[in-house]
Amino acid sequence: MIQAYNFLAAWQLFPEKGIYEYGERPKSGIYKIEAIAGKKELIIYHNWVTLENQAFAAGYSINADGQLNEFDDPALADHVQAIFPDSISFEIHFYKKGEISLHIVHEIMPNGYLKITQQGSRMDGTAYSNMEMYHKQLSVLPYSASVSGAVIKHSEEGMIKHKALTAMEEQTNMQLEQIRKQIELLALQAHEIQKRKELSVTIYSAKMSFKPNIGQVYYLYEKNDNSFMLSLVSPKEWGHSGPFKRCVATVRLLADHTWAEL
Repeated sequence: MIQAYNFLAAWQLFPEKGIYEYGERPKSGIYKIEAIAGKKELIIYHNWVTLENQAFAAGYSINADGQLNEFDDPALADHVQAIFPDSISFEIHFYKKGEISLHIVHEIMPNGYLKITQQGSRMDGTAYSNMEMYHKQLSVLPYSASVSGAVIKHSEEGMIKHKALTAMEEQTNMQLEQIRKQIELLALQAHEIQKRKELSVTIYSAKMSFKPNIGQVYYLYEKNDNSFMLSLVSPKEWGHSGPFKRCVATVRLLADHTWAEL
């Protein structure tokens, strides 16, 4: 089961990245893979919503031991086999009357996405191949997208849940976005206060031959001996003969006695 570790998650569909030769194209969904503690058994659950807002669900469990095991849904298959060639891919083979009826390949891509390829046969016996791309789901929505699989049923209850969870997702995302913007604003304000504090410490340690007035503009200079001085005289007024090495900042004294750089 160590090789299955990279797949154990809820994966959210990229609807626009899918290629569908068979079945309806979904507009949203989740593909969920879970492990049963202490057993070599995986539970795979997925459900999806079509472009017409119909909700479907599918789920089954498999033994991830590489052996041919009996499958509990004879309508789809009588045996199933799960194979892990390595830690970034695994395959599921569904057998019916000794032949593969459905072949599903899971691959972890270099960008971390999950690519799922389904290969099977239509009702008329012609082959099809569907490809879906997923990214790891960070929210709790239990929806998936797949247009063929095991134990698929239309679910009115699933549709009701989907609408409610979609509304919940939109509302919480909006609230989280508002909080994120507030955090960014607070971080920016904290950064500005820290800058004012550091500038103020420098100015109050500088040579000052007058009492500064709130709201007045002054000029902070670094002298040749690396000390600082505050002056009412601008660099243009000093010209090239000023008693300083450089002008550090143009500043204004604020009401809280901190200094702001202009």
